[in-house]
Amino acid sequence: MNILLLMMGGSGTRFGAAIPKQYVTVHGHPIFYYIIREYLKCREIHAVVLVSHENWISYVNEQMKTLSPAIPYRIVRGGATRSESVLNGLNEAVTLGSENDIVLIHDATHPYVDRPNLEAVIEAVKLFGGATLGGCQYDTVYQTDEAGVIKTVLPRQQVFSGASPEAFHLGELHSIYQNADRDELEKMTSAGALALAHGISMKVIPTNLLNLKITHSEDMELFTHLADKYFFSE
Repeated sequence: MNILLLMMGGSGTRFGAAIPKQYVTVHGHPIFYYIIREYLKCREIHAVVLVSHENWISYVNEQMKTLSPAIPYRIVRGGATRSESVLNGLNEAVTLGSENDIVLIHDATHPYVDRPNLEAVIEAVKLFGGATLGGCQYDTVYQTDEAGVIKTVLPRQQVFSGASPEAFHLGELHSIYQNADRDELEKMTSAGALALAHGISMKVIPTNLLNLKITHSEDMELFTHLADKYFFSE
């Protein structure tokens, strides 16, 4: 079984809107609605856990009912931190699957669902223990010191920006989150960072330029312009 864990419990303070960005409506539906709709088209996904801000759980449930998913889904409350939210989601995911199943963690700030590469991510988990989609770097990548002075040029063929989803064996990742200390959970906000720190190998599957991340209002403007053609096709 492959379980989607959709993370959308954040408050979106950097976005600067009255509501968190994952709940902003585009063409009649919130962003997360379209993400779920795309994943429900994927035969590789067998269950869904949505981690929601507690004030939006009823709204999320209403949106899910309109999608009428044919696979099991659960909605859980997000925590005070990103890591706590992931753990809440994993606690629910283990009730749906077994430790050898694969969990795919998708951040709702990444509205693009790279369906052609999902199978590659899942297969990579079986071979390496973990995997993530990653954005290729096409420009020169510099490494600087703390003062911003360039020290070296990094080989861009070996540098990727993290994208969604990250994927792991459910039981292994759940155990890591359960046993990690508070300092680890506060410092390592991504599942990938925590997994690497605990010895899990990860494979990067290159994704395309559409796998953008919505952080600021300008990102939403770009996303809205691209949405009809590239993101939300029927």
